[in-house]
Amino acid sequence: MSGAVAKIMGELREQGALKGSDVANIASVSQATISRWNAGKAFPHPRTQLLISNLSYVVDRLAEFYTPEETRLWLYSRHRLLGDERPMDLIHDNRAEEVLAVIESLDSGGYT
Repeated sequence: MSGAVAKIMGELREQGALKGSDVANIASVSQATISRWNAGKAFPHPRTQLLISNLSYVVDRLAEFYTPEETRLWLYSRHRLLGDERPMDLIHDNRAEEVLAVIESLDSGGYT
């Protein structure tokens, strides 16, 4: 499991320019907890695993359209199609489906 968590964390860094502090904020854990996950000394709670998995999927989808830095900015920006909410907040609140619906509109050319 620790290898899988570290791999996802690496992908979030590479594809989304997300730092450990970004993941810590969205998962409501400390940066020390993120370090323990990366080192294999602790494992995320199942709810947190789901949240990280959703974040990873969203970042992977955004990587089809944006550079890593643009992806990070997109995640932290308010969006009209999300009721002026930030994607990171929605993912934190287990509402990743709403974010993915907006990303689908990117795929169809309906939103940038």
